[in-house]
Amino acid sequence: MSEYIAFDSHKRYTWVDRENHSTGKSCGHRLEHAPGAVRSYLSGCEPGTAVAVEATGNWYWIIDEIEQAGLVPQLVHPRKAKLMMGQINKTDKLDAQGLNRLQRNGTLPTVWIPPGPLRDLRELTRTRLVLVAQRTRLKNRLSATLAKWGTPASEYSDPYGKRGRAELENHLERLPEQTRWVSGQVRQLEQRLEQLVEVTEPMQWLLSMPGVGMILAATIALEIGEIGRFPSAMHLASYAGTTPRVHASGGKVRYGSLRSDVNRYLKWSFAEAANSVAVNHTRCPDRHVSRLYQRLRQHKGHAKAIGAVARHLAEAAFHVLRQTEMYRDPGLGRGRTSQG
Repeated sequence: MSEYIAFDSHKRYTWVDRENHSTGKSCGHRLEHAPGAVRSYLSGCEPGTAVAVEATGNWYWIIDEIEQAGLVPQLVHPRKAKLMMGQINKTDKLDAQGLNRLQRNGTLPTVWIPPGPLRDLRELTRTRLVLVAQRTRLKNRLSATLAKWGTPASEYSDPYGKRGRAELENHLERLPEQTRWVSGQVRQLEQRLEQLVEVTEPMQWLLSMPGVGMILAATIALEIGEIGRFPSAMHLASYAGTTPRVHASGGKVRYGSLRSDVNRYLKWSFAEAANSVAVNHTRCPDRHVSRLYQRLRQHKGHAKAIGAVARHLAEAAFHVLRQTEMYRDPGLGRGRTSQG
């Protein structure tokens, strides 16, 4: 290729830096965002040229137009790139030049770009996550409101479950309108997912794991994508945000809080599955995850126990996808698979 190209993208514009291979000279250009603007700008570039783009919030359409122009997008890990560039000052021009310098040195920290159809399906599962979180907040507020008016506590462990709904119908006059609306939206989205997401063989393997249902299996499969991009189970667990920070110095090891720069959708999915394990651990006491949760809850509390179960499930997801087989519960022996 005859040049290096790097994008420093923002909400309304992208600063482009183009560096000539042979002379090392670079030139910058401010590219205003508009449909087709990136594709049009790159139309005169040599096909196959790599274009470095930071993984910011609006990279989907930029990547699409780079590919349409016949060039090769390189999605960059922002935090790692910033550390590797080691720049004291920060400007659009310096950031783009820094990305090209990393390209020239062969040290550009890139991340996996999911295919277009996968990105589209991901929006369904990710939107569902947002709506479920909103529904949970509204449920908590509803419970607090009913308690203020002296409504007796529900006799069911899940007052919003199938059986608890009948009891809740008696208090419909106190049910906020938005709670009904959000619950309906979540169900419509789940029905849409069931229609569009084909239950693939990898999803079947994930469904054999404790606490994982169809929606969580779809979310996990779509977020992981190609399992081959993870060299080990620990790498997947770290990517999913289920491993703590480690501080080791002077022979002492201290574990800190979980990292924030992770795939938060995977983190949520494994935490949801772990919470399902916690709810049902007395029904399936012989399962490894049930014993793990029970043991850690007694010594370290519920939150730590949930974190440990989530990490086990993240590592188990790596093994079932890499080995293309159903989940094998360590507590049941290698000859039996876990149910639920």
